[in-house]
Amino acid sequence: MNLNQKFKVNFWLNKRKINSEGLVPIWARITIDGRRAEVSTMKRILQEQWDEENNCVIKSCSNFKDINKHLVLVEAEITKHYHAVAATQDYITPNEVKNSYKGIRPERKTLLDVFDQFLIHQSDRKEAGDIKQKRYDRLKILKGKCISFLKLKMKTTDILIEDAKLSFITEFQQYLRTVEKIGHNTAMKYAKDLKQVMRYAVTLEYVPSNKFADFKCSYKRTKREFLDGEELQRMYEKEMPVARLEEVRDCYIFSCYTGYGYCDAEALRHDHIVVGIDGRKWIIRDRQKTDTVENIPLLPIPLEIIGKYKNHPYCKANGKLLPINSNQRYNGYLKEVADLCGIKKKLTTHTARHTFATTVCLTNDVPMETTMELLGHTDIRTTQIYGKIVQKKISKDMEVLRAKMASHSAQVELISTLM
Repeated sequence: MNLNQKFKVNFWLNKRKINSEGLVPIWARITIDGRRAEVSTMKRILQEQWDEENNCVIKSCSNFKDINKHLVLVEAEITKHYHAVAATQDYITPNEVKNSYKGIRPERKTLLDVFDQFLIHQSDRKEAGDIKQKRYDRLKILKGKCISFLKLKMKTTDILIEDAKLSFITEFQQYLRTVEKIGHNTAMKYAKDLKQVMRYAVTLEYVPSNKFADFKCSYKRTKREFLDGEELQRMYEKEMPVARLEEVRDCYIFSCYTGYGYCDAEALRHDHIVVGIDGRKWIIRDRQKTDTVENIPLLPIPLEIIGKYKNHPYCKANGKLLPINSNQRYNGYLKEVADLCGIKKKLTTHTARHTFATTVCLTNDVPMETTMELLGHTDIRTTQIYGKIVQKKISKDMEVLRAKMASHSAQVELISTLM
């Protein structure tokens, strides 16, 4: 029993349920730590027969003694059920006391029961446009990973939601890292989503508190790979031996000059191109990840690429701006393109976005605030990461220059001593 919880029963008139005879039902309100549950006492009176200050029926009511006696019995019975529930658990909710009073057996939910309800809730949010399909799919993947963890590590098919303690999420995160070989940051994102599932269980009062709340999701800063100016130019000018590689190269270069990630570039249509305030062509559309509007002025190279694929069979058949493959196939072909260009960096569809931020924008003195808007960032601190990358590269380049100048000075000094 948690003696720190504040429990109270009082009575009130539920005026919304007044009947045709003008009689209003008296309801009992169960309050625990400010949270409420309400239940009918099965008694009705006229509004003017109620003493709100003393929480009872006034003497002018013909059967005031019987009703008040009934209310005392109801309060005593609810209190008895409160103590009965408190004897079996540390934290009690008003609904648990109400259900015990009404003889309703408590429904004990499992982790996967809650997950299924959570997915239904998220599916409704997806239909309403509050979350994206990609986010919903990620949650379904998380459920599958929880099932695998329960089976492989806990040797069971499910557990009661109240038995999912802090140790569960800690061991689950470790399972993702060691068994499924998932990277640190990705594993932490799954853990963050699992904490959200537990918060949902708290909201529905399946558990009194979020046992996962003390699990801290920490993230490691990853190296953001990008092409420098020379590499970008080399890729742009390189002749590709086959059409599939030429298409991937062009789509990648397009993203390098617009900042679009895979999902956003793949979704582009010709009706996204409009004439901007400057009389030039822009792309104006919502960015999927952040749900923000991106206004991207089209530079000459992406305009050239758009024109090149205007009559491409795939683009015409699907109403697309560019002939972009599936993400997996795109990244596979991109590796071939990098090899042909003599680029040793590991390129993915997202490194084009990094290239846009660093090489195209910040290196060319585009202000941080403008770069933030072009990237669709909602927090300038995200954009500032790219600024630090540019500063580090400048510092590295200057160190090379200093070394060359020092070597040159040494050579001049050597020649002067020999003369």
